[in-house]
Amino acid sequence: MQRYRTVFKDEAKLDIAYVPPRLVHREDEYRLLWEFFRFVLEASGRMSQRVLITGKVGTGKTALSQRFGMNLQEEARKRGINLHYLHVNCREKRGRFFLTLLDVLLHFKPNFPRRGFSSEELLHSLMDVLDEENAYLILVLDELESLILAEGSEPIYKLTRMQETRLGKPQRISLICILRSLKPLEKLDESTRSTLQKNIIHLEEYSKQQLIDIVSDRVQMAFHEGTVPEETIEIIAELAEREGGNARYAIELLWRAGKYADANGLPEVYPECVRMAAASIYPTVRKDEILSLNMHQKLLLLAVARVFSQNPKAYATMGEIEQVYQIICEEYGQKPKSHTQIWNYIRQLSVIGIIDAKISGAGQRGKTTLIGLHQIPASKLERMLSQNLGLIEE
Repeated sequence: MQRYRTVFKDEAKLDIAYVPPRLVHREDEYRLLWEFFRFVLEASGRMSQRVLITGKVGTGKTALSQRFGMNLQEEARKRGINLHYLHVNCREKRGRFFLTLLDVLLHFKPNFPRRGFSSEELLHSLMDVLDEENAYLILVLDELESLILAEGSEPIYKLTRMQETRLGKPQRISLICILRSLKPLEKLDESTRSTLQKNIIHLEEYSKQQLIDIVSDRVQMAFHEGTVPEETIEIIAELAEREGGNARYAIELLWRAGKYADANGLPEVYPECVRMAAASIYPTVRKDEILSLNMHQKLLLLAVARVFSQNPKAYATMGEIEQVYQIICEEYGQKPKSHTQIWNYIRQLSVIGIIDAKISGAGQRGKTTLIGLHQIPASKLERMLSQNLGLIEE
């Protein structure tokens, strides 16, 4: 295998702001969004649209909207339609409608005064600008919860009802509102709420297999061929699935794991790199939890750590762990526990989240328990336990 100076081919493809050309496992939602806004290309000005996109963190809400907006804007340009797609994060604007509208106006008029106007005046100025330039706007209000929490129904009401004061004039503004759930809409008055809840696209959490596909897609774009093994991708997907199917977390893990590989001069992004990355983002395994284990739980955990320190793989069999555990028991002058007791320890360690245990699937002869270590680097765990066990009287 060719050795590279860095495992990365194009690190920018892992940036949080990067919008991939293809949205893996969001094709159906993309097509639906396109159907909702087809009129922009076929009958500009005759109607406006309002769409809600909901879903938990990391389900691809922002990426879906941005990829759609880029493509729609390009298609409109080809057809000679003056369409603008503007994406505003309400949280970054501290939930203030004034700052949101000002941001939009500055896109069209960079020298527009930043003070001296009310929100309502800014909205009328925006409509005047759109009329002057014969332009159409798809305004995306991301993290809409912040705007609702700060100012209630008024901003949404004004935006959605603006056309009613413009009888006979083209409808210029359509809305895409992005939020995690529909619950914040309960704070809106019934009239405002009814104008929003007609077209809803809900993004479900990604499954493990979907996350594998997403990470694999980014690996192809961002890494040199052969530098990210399949088992590394699987660990990342499993960890991201636990975080609510969070693809954003998966991509951050992938990037950080790659940085650890480079920092240690490794030719591949091994599972140990993912463990180091996971520990740096969310240090979920606490030292005091590990050190409060009984003697044989620690010895067994030390066996797990040694197996993964010596072998860059994602999982080991129960038999492999037991063999190393027995050797460690000899080192510490302890009589090994029975297979049944070891299995109980494995289950206990899995429940508290220190290790991962699952039954083998396809590719394994028979059924066996596979042990994984995802949340803490094996080298760190081995060092911690070795130091602690050295202080224990035999």
